[in-house]
Amino acid sequence: MINEQIDKEILDLANQAEKVLEKQFKHADEAALENSKRILSAFIDNKVSYTDFADINGYGNYDTGRDKLEAIFATVLGTEDALVRPQIMSGTNALYLTFTALLKHGDTMISISGKPYDSLQEMVGIIGNSNQSLKAHGVHYEQIDLIQSGFDTEKIVQRLAKNDVKLVEIQRSRGYSSRLSLTIKQIENVIKAIKVVNKDVIIMVDNCYGELVETKEPGHVGANVVVGSLMKNLGGGVASTGGYVAGDKNLINEVAERLTAPGIAKELGANFNQINSFLKGIFMAPSAVKNAVKTQMFAAYMLEKLGFENVSPKWNDPRTDIIQTVELKTKENLVKFTQGIQGASPIDSFVHVMPAPMPGYPFDEVMASGAFTQGSTIELSADAPVIEPFTLYMQGGLTYEYGKLGIMSAISKMRK
Repeated sequence: MINEQIDKEILDLANQAEKVLEKQFKHADEAALENSKRILSAFIDNKVSYTDFADINGYGNYDTGRDKLEAIFATVLGTEDALVRPQIMSGTNALYLTFTALLKHGDTMISISGKPYDSLQEMVGIIGNSNQSLKAHGVHYEQIDLIQSGFDTEKIVQRLAKNDVKLVEIQRSRGYSSRLSLTIKQIENVIKAIKVVNKDVIIMVDNCYGELVETKEPGHVGANVVVGSLMKNLGGGVASTGGYVAGDKNLINEVAERLTAPGIAKELGANFNQINSFLKGIFMAPSAVKNAVKTQMFAAYMLEKLGFENVSPKWNDPRTDIIQTVELKTKENLVKFTQGIQGASPIDSFVHVMPAPMPGYPFDEVMASGAFTQGSTIELSADAPVIEPFTLYMQGGLTYEYGKLGIMSAISKMRK
């Protein structure tokens, strides 16, 4: 029984947490309502019909459901067009698809949010020797690290004023780093500064983990391309695969031609009977994201009160994504906490999580993910590289109630 996994002291602290967090929870509710208005309006404006759920196989000709789905994503993300396909298997896949479509031999891309997430480093060519990396295809890579206040705007503007950069990449979420995730306001300010000196550069935002946490998306503030996964926020816990690329119409056409073929672009592609789940997923997404945010606020409060000082964001900090980090101080704490998350999961609760190598990552990883969709991170999950200072990265929580139970179980197991 789940009750037997949770200490009485932790239950008492949870009651205190919910009283203190009332104001923060209200902010999350308000954001969910605003985002729900935009999504519902998009469904109504696009006249979504039950007949749009048809399973279109083969080449996928004349799929009105797919067309309406992509129009809805474009509206929600504040862009002209979107490509939303089950053939895109992950956020990493969506990013690689976008990079290879928009960057050619001799082009320069620059990351202005520092070194990208671990699994992207081999893709770019920072590490490894893949002959499919951007570096292997003649793309030049540069980066400008973040400073304490966020973007190093002065250095960014000086570099981009040379007008020899094809694409600027911004990673909204922190990845496996100690820096804060980037807010929409920060992204808006740096885009405005860039466009003053270089209006032609493509600004691409890796939007993974950030969708619908705030009431605007990067597309609303000038990003040319926005990329993400449906196994995170916008899948709403319903989509079982898929990813999206949204942005300027001409750029989305290039990405679509990379996915299918020149001259075909968005016109073909079987939907694998996923239109219903993709539409239902984005419809449910504001609620799922709200619950994930509340779950991580709750986790932050509980862990801070139990003496873990390096918790980010703090329980009362503004949120721009669904990720929560905490330095758990020891390897034992890290492993036990992760085991507690797994033990309170609906799927594979019996699995005994232990550190192990993982493809694409340079260190042993410990990971809890008892999810209905393998790898889904809108569902409560936790993972970490097993290295000092033993920082755990948590995300998700389809419902606040299940998320709360998972956090309490994990804390109780760690303390025991």
